[in-house]
Amino acid sequence: MPNSLELVQEDEVDISTVRIMDSSRMPKFALTMVWWGLCSAMVYLIIGATLALYYGTTNALIGMSMSVIVYSAVNYVLTNHAIRTGLSVSLFSRVLFGNAGAALATLIFAATVIYYTVFESSVIAVALNSLFPSVSWPLACLVVVVYSVPLVFGSVQNWLDKLNGVLLPLYAAGLIAAVTLATTTHGYSPAWMHFGESSKGPAVSNGWWDCFVYYMGIWLFMLAAFDFARFGKKQHARYHSLINFGMPFWLVTFMVNGIIGIYLVSTISGQGTLSEVSVVLALIRLMGLWGLGFLVVTQTRINTANYYLATINTQALFEAGLGLKLPKFVWAIVVGAIVYALMLSGIFSKLLLALAYQGVFVVAWVAVALAHILSHKSERTSDDAVEASLCDAPTFNAGGLIAWFVGVAAGIGVMNGPESIHTFSAPATFVISAAAYLMVSMYVKRVIPATV
Repeated sequence: MPNSLELVQEDEVDISTVRIMDSSRMPKFALTMVWWGLCSAMVYLIIGATLALYYGTTNALIGMSMSVIVYSAVNYVLTNHAIRTGLSVSLFSRVLFGNAGAALATLIFAATVIYYTVFESSVIAVALNSLFPSVSWPLACLVVVVYSVPLVFGSVQNWLDKLNGVLLPLYAAGLIAAVTLATTTHGYSPAWMHFGESSKGPAVSNGWWDCFVYYMGIWLFMLAAFDFARFGKKQHARYHSLINFGMPFWLVTFMVNGIIGIYLVSTISGQGTLSEVSVVLALIRLMGLWGLGFLVVTQTRINTANYYLATINTQALFEAGLGLKLPKFVWAIVVGAIVYALMLSGIFSKLLLALAYQGVFVVAWVAVALAHILSHKSERTSDDAVEASLCDAPTFNAGGLIAWFVGVAAGIGVMNGPESIHTFSAPATFVISAAAYLMVSMYVKRVIPATV
């Protein structure tokens, strides 16, 4: 395989596990279409409706707003670094944790993305099974996986941007149609603004904090932003950091989707006990076959990104750990098989719990990455300097690993402590990981190579 410093095109070498060189970067609009595929995930509507049910609409909206601000600020730093260096999460983890330590980070990222792939794929399967009961659950799951996997056989540069560009207006039209039809069918009521609040009163006075912390559970999307941002051209760094991966994206992703989820679930009656799939069932009840079509559009958009991220990180894991080099399409099929097996096990009821535990590991990674980038602002990011940092990476980077493990241990400890402090698990993870990294890096020699 050619050295990653060589100027190569994707038809000459698989760039999934190497740095993205300038010649392989994407036009501004094309990368925007690829990344904005992630804004249509049904999970955002579901989280918004679920948090409003548990903590009230007002608290859910405050939590969303705080998350938009934090996501925008952190991603500004992360995506800028990804664009300047061309590194993926897997490669940057080698700098942070060493070659062997990076394998664990890649494993966690791959496993977490696979979880989201299972969840988003299950949304279509639930809708298909609900609308056509004769289609069994295993068959519905198989149909979703079989049509989804081939979508990531092509390259990011030459395929995903075009697919998501076509589906974007369909997604927007579907959301507008769902809200309009719900309003005309059931009538408009301002009750959605107080959804979940009537019987709780003062008990949810601090619910805004709980909602904010639950959104920390999906900081995985910061890692996803890092992996996609590396395709951006350096001259477009400001646009990508501020707009494409910045506040406009998170406003649509969290606020718009969350509000629509709350509105639909609170407006459409007759769903029985509210659950994590209530938004999906509400859309099917409201729109029938058109609702299924809308869900296929939304989930296809998000799953192109999910399958891509799961595939390249699984590929990187096995190449680095076992030296097993196979084409990307083979790993896409492997991921599809794993997703299918997990879909059969059921996952919806574990959403918030899974977000909490995943958030500890992911938040710790983000904290260490952020501390490294901000404390090494003077580092050179030329091709030679970045390549040298990868070549000089030790087997284990003590500073990064200590900070990561200490933060994770603290977060899990808080999560399993008294119930009154559970919601401080992710924030504690972030603060302790960042502080530990800064402290250890002052005393451990060659914590991070000087030329990173």
